[in-house]
Amino acid sequence: MSQAPPDFNLRGSVALVTGAARGLGRSIAIALAASGADVALGLRDINAHAGLPAEITALGRRVLPLQMEMAHLAQIKGAIDATAQQFGRLDILVNNAGIAPGNLAEDYTEEDFDHTVAINLKGTFFASQAAARVMISQKSGCIINMSSQAGFAALPTESVYCMTKAGIAHLTKCLAIEWGRYGIRVNAVAPTFIHTPGTEAALSDPGFRADVIERIAALHRIGEPMEVSGAVVFLASSAASLITGHTLVIDGGWTAR
Repeated sequence: MSQAPPDFNLRGSVALVTGAARGLGRSIAIALAASGADVALGLRDINAHAGLPAEITALGRRVLPLQMEMAHLAQIKGAIDATAQQFGRLDILVNNAGIAPGNLAEDYTEEDFDHTVAINLKGTFFASQAAARVMISQKSGCIINMSSQAGFAALPTESVYCMTKAGIAHLTKCLAIEWGRYGIRVNAVAPTFIHTPGTEAALSDPGFRADVIERIAALHRIGEPMEVSGAVVFLASSAASLITGHTLVIDGGWTAR
């Protein structure tokens, strides 16, 4: 039996991107809108979006900025409920928000530990839970989590961050198995170092930058945000309809070494 060719278009879909103000979150929001999705923007500060809503509107898509501090569960639930109420549905959740306070393991404070876990793991879980409650009623949906190559390779001074990103990769598998019967797919992407405001300070150090480029074993260059966003669009599209529970590593060959 012949089948239609893969469709990467997201026309008619509604997406919510957490941590959307800058870096990967901003790039992902624009890529989803360019592919046809209406986009809700989860923002730590609803007034700090640097013109992103106007960019999405210019693409002909609807946009909804939302106050969504990932350490506050009430804001997580409120933002997801507001998205579903405003647009009538929620098809795609991208759990992009995350932090990475680097420090030697012996010097890591309890406050930094708790805050990193609260944003990266706890926030991701409860955003997924709130979105899944909407998606279960729809009998369809797609959740894409932000893991990292740091979940697969140890990075010095990043032990707690690495731990949370490894946890996200496994959480992705668990949620995919649990929610598959409702037509919900759960996947993750795991980028290497990408040119973003969050990596600018580290990559400005010539020695560090040279080491990173050397470790990106196959391509030997720093990634760009849209190289991650393209993978997110693919996983959100019907072209990836048989993919769930998977973490797509976008690392230029770092972990292949």
